[in-house]
Amino acid sequence: MALKTRITEMLGIEHPIVQGGMQGVGTAELASAVSNAGGLGILTALTQPSPEALRAEIERCSAMTAKPFGVNMTVFPTINPPDYKAYAQAIIDGGVKVVETAGTQAVREIWEMLKPHGVTVLHKCTAVRHALSAEKAGCDVISIDGFECAGHPGEDDIPGLILIPAAADKVKIPMLASGGFGDGRGLAAALALGADGINMGTRFCATQEAPIHPNIKQAYIDNDERGSLLIFRKLKNTARVGRSAVSEEVARRLDQPGATFDDVKELVAGVAGREMLRTGEMDKGVFWAGMVQGLIHDLPTCEQLISRIVSDAEAIIKGRLAGFIA
Repeated sequence: MALKTRITEMLGIEHPIVQGGMQGVGTAELASAVSNAGGLGILTALTQPSPEALRAEIERCSAMTAKPFGVNMTVFPTINPPDYKAYAQAIIDGGVKVVETAGTQAVREIWEMLKPHGVTVLHKCTAVRHALSAEKAGCDVISIDGFECAGHPGEDDIPGLILIPAAADKVKIPMLASGGFGDGRGLAAALALGADGINMGTRFCATQEAPIHPNIKQAYIDNDERGSLLIFRKLKNTARVGRSAVSEEVARRLDQPGATFDDVKELVAGVAGREMLRTGEMDKGVFWAGMVQGLIHDLPTCEQLISRIVSDAEAIIKGRLAGFIA
C-alpha cells in the first residue's frame, strides 16, 4: 500500500512528507536525505550568506540526490533586508522546481519571478484567511501551521485540530498540515482532517543527518510536550522555541513593564543561535522547537523516520480505523 495524495502527485515525491525550511538547518545534508527517503527535502535560502553561496548549495544538493528537492524563501520585515530577488534568481538558475515561501506579502514579488519558470510555490500560513488570500494570489500549495508549531505560529492561537479542517473546508488547492507532526499517527490524522500531507520541522532536527550538534538533538529528546516556550508575545511577533535557561530568561525579561526587543537582542541574535547549533553550547542562544518534542524519543536516519511514519500511517488507516466500522 502507498499513500497517494495530491501532494505526492504535484511534487513528484513518493511519500506525502515535506521537510520544513529551517534557518541554519536546511542544508544539502538534510534536504538530500529527506528527498532520497521519498519525501521532499528543503534547502533554506537565507541559511546561505549570499545568493552565490545558495547556487553552490543547490549544486551540492543536486549531486547528493536525483530526486526532487525545494528551497525555502522567507521574507522578513527587517531594516537591512537581503537581496531576495538575487536569491530567487539563484533558485531559478539552479533549476529548482519547488519553493516554500513564508513571511510578508512582499513575498509575492518573488512568486512573480518564479512562476514563469514552472516553479511550484508552497506557501506557509497560520490562518485560514491568509491561506485563502495566498490561494487567490496564485500559489500552488498551502502549508497551514497550527499553534503547536515551532517558529512563528501567528497571533490567533488556533491549534491544528481546528485549523487544518477549517482550512480544508475552504482551500481548494493541495494543502499540507504543519505543526505538531512527527509520527504515523499524525500523518493519518492530517489526512483524515483534510490535508494532503504533512510538513515537519522539529522532527527532522532530531535525525542523524540534521546538521546540528548532538547536544541540541538530545534536548529534543529530553524535552516533553511542555518543552517549548512562547516568546515575543508582547511584541506581536510570537515565536515558539525550545525551553532552556536562555529562553526562560528571554521570557522573564520581556515580561517586565516597558520591555522592548533591545532587552533580549543579544540572547536571541541569529548569529548566537547558529553558533549554538554548531557548538552545542546551550547557553549561547535559543533553538526552534515545537510541542512535538513530546513525541520524539530517538534519533533515526531520515530514511528510517519516513519509512516508519508511512508504514505506521498505513497500518492505522488499513487496520485500526477500518476495524471500527461495524
